[in-house]
Amino acid sequence: MTGLTSSLQLEALCALAARQIDHFFPDGERVDPASLLASARTALQRLEHCFSKVNNRYFFDGSHVVFDHLHGDQYAMWLYFLSNQLHRDKAPENWCKKLFLLNKALHGCDIYFAVELPSIFLLVHPLGTVLGRGQYDDYFLAYQRCGIGSNHDVYPKLGKHVSLRPGSAVLGASTIGDNVTIAAESLVLDKDIPANTTYFGNPRDFSTRQRTTTENIWRI
Repeated sequence: MTGLTSSLQLEALCALAARQIDHFFPDGERVDPASLLASARTALQRLEHCFSKVNNRYFFDGSHVVFDHLHGDQYAMWLYFLSNQLHRDKAPENWCKKLFLLNKALHGCDIYFAVELPSIFLLVHPLGTVLGRGQYDDYFLAYQRCGIGSNHDVYPKLGKHVSLRPGSAVLGASTIGDNVTIAAESLVLDKDIPANTTYFGNPRDFSTRQRTTTENIWRI
């Protein structure tokens, strides 16, 4: 690991999150920034590992991992990491809920704090994206208006290098193999997709195409 260049230090990130929570949810239960610090430190380590795998100069400049709290995609990922780490550390559930709702309010994405995203993932313009309690693996990529959700309380299982293009969704008892792209505006419902495939369409009208390369957004 080459180290992290951050627009705000850890204490300032905690102070910012606490102020935002108290502003959006003035219910009299204020969050002390110092109480977030231990979980935030681990969350920032997770973020650094994740960003180190992204082949984009806004995430990795060639020598350092870069985190800018004013970069919307990055801050959305940070709020997920923080809420999920607080959940793992058994912090008060209301803190986790407020961070989840803060992320929803600021970025329009719905990623519940108890959802276990993989250690390496990337959100791109995640407005309208809902990521439910599926099973995820590393190098997961989701654009805007994407969905991972249940059908009859059964959630999908995703392999490595799965990409959801804008407006696509995977629902129900679906197993998605490694290196699969779900094309824009496509729906997978209760269907298995083999590895190294691009899927187009919907349950009534779909086609597939073989893939020979992975997404170039990742540093492997």
